[in-house]
Formats: sequence, structure tokens, C-alpha cells
Amino acid sequence: MDAVKKSLISLHLTVILLGGTALFSRLVPLSASDITLVRSVFAFIALFAFLKLAKQKITLNSKKDYGVALGLGVLMALHWVTYFAAMQYAGVSVGMIALFTFPVITVLIEPFFEKVRLVWQDVVSTLTVIAGVYLIVPETSLENDVTLGVLIGIASAILYSFRNLIHRKHFKHYSGAQAMAWQTLVIAILLMPFGSASIAQASNSTWLLLLLLGTVFTALPHALIAASLRHLRAKTFSLIACMQPLYGVFLAVLLLDEKPTWVTLLGGILITSASVYETLNTHKLHNNDTSN
Repeated sequence: MDAVKKSLISLHLTVILLGGTALFSRLVPLSASDITLVRSVFAFIALFAFLKLAKQKITLNSKKDYGVALGLGVLMALHWVTYFAAMQYAGVSVGMIALFTFPVITVLIEPFFEKVRLVWQDVVSTLTVIAGVYLIVPETSLENDVTLGVLIGIASAILYSFRNLIHRKHFKHYSGAQAMAWQTLVIAILLMPFGSASIAQASNSTWLLLLLLGTVFTALPHALIAASLRHLRAKTFSLIACMQPLYGVFLAVLLLDEKPTWVTLLGGILITSASVYETLNTHKLHNNDTSN
């Protein structure tokens, strides 16, 4: 098997693992902030250990980069907490679909970070996402848990979009493992004061699930990303990453016995289609810019 095929398999495994993180919102009987706290502790220990064993650089290049890592960590902490909260309110299937509004949200806020401008296709993508969100929202009332979960999921998507744009502009010279090692350390420090007594009272099975979440489903994927990108184009990575909601919904149906309606699935198709289009268009524009 050649290196490209190995990288493709590794990348699909990475996306499946990242999609599988949503399952823990239902499997772990803790609050979203407690899950995020313990996840980040296990993840940063595993990531720093990986960097040490792989003899990769751990320290950052400048004081400014430590400040950027702090800002990214704050955004990731808020993103992860709202991510798990969205799943707990709306279910994994709907929560994953709501989160994947982020590629289109990224396109909408990108002009504030870089010299790009919106085109009419971006407006069509936005309207498509709005239609998709309309389909997955059961009623326009915050008293409905699914509706509340969708709104929290979109808030999580906005936070993730800001994090990704800042990362791309100021932190992309670090590997995925090194970048996430520092961000998870920041998340753990930030959330430590808010950890509840439920963490200490958790059962052994809960601790095992949290260990799996922090290592196999968080640290491992971010270590695999760096290896995959050695042989694959960034465009390939981004397109396969768009399959994350598909994998997440499939795992929720298979393991949690969730039964998303056809209307929900249609909304998911609209949102994912817009995400795939914007991913393709972003790379096309980037390639045009770099060739001039």
C-alpha cells in the first residue's frame, strides 16, 4: 500500500474519531463543562507525551505565540463546552448538523480577517444553510430542547470559525499536535475552577470513557492529521473533514439508537452540501491567489 492510500485511510479514521466525540455527550453522565475539563486534561497529557516521544519541539517560538495559544484556548474551551451542550439538548444527529454550519459562517466572517470579499455564491450558500437550519428546528421556542440545542450548536460553530481563522492567520506554522497540546492545556487551566463534585464521584466506567475521549478520540486524531497532510493536499483533507457529520450521525444511529427524521436528514444534506461547496470554493480561490 502506497503512502497516499495509507494517508487517506488515516484521514478517514481521524474524521471518524472526531465525529465520534459527539457520542460522549450522551454516554458520559456529566455536564458539558465537566466533560470538556476532563477531556482537555487527558488530551494535553497525551499530546505532550506524544511530542516528547516523537522528539518534536514542545515550546513555542515567541511570547506572542503563547498569547495566541491563550486566545485560541479560550475559544476552544467555549467551543467544546457549547459543542457538548448542543448534543445534550438536541441529540447527536441534530447537534452535529448544527455545528457544521461553521464552514459557511467562516466564509461570512473571513472578510474581517483577510482581504477577501463575499460573492453571490456565498449568499446562496448562506440561504441554503438557513433553509437547512429551518428544517432541523422543530419549533421557534427556546422551551423546546432541540431548538435550544440547535442555537447552542450554531453558537459553537461561530466560536469554532473564529478559532480556525485566528489559527490560520497566526498559528498555522505549528503542527496539529503541538498546537492542540497548548490549547488543551489552556482549556484545562481555564475550566479547573468550574469543575464540579460530580467528576470525583464518577464511576470507573465513566472515567474509562473520559480517558478514551481525551486520548483516542482527541489526542490521536490531532497527531494523525499531521501525518496525513504529508502526503495529501489540504483540499483533500478539508473535503474528507466535511464527512464528519455523516460519520457522527451514522454512529449515533448505530450506537445510541437515535432516529433522525427525514426532514432532519434533508436539513443536514442542505447544510453539508453548502459546507462542501464553500470548502471547494475556498481552495479554488486560494489556488488562484497563490498562482498570481
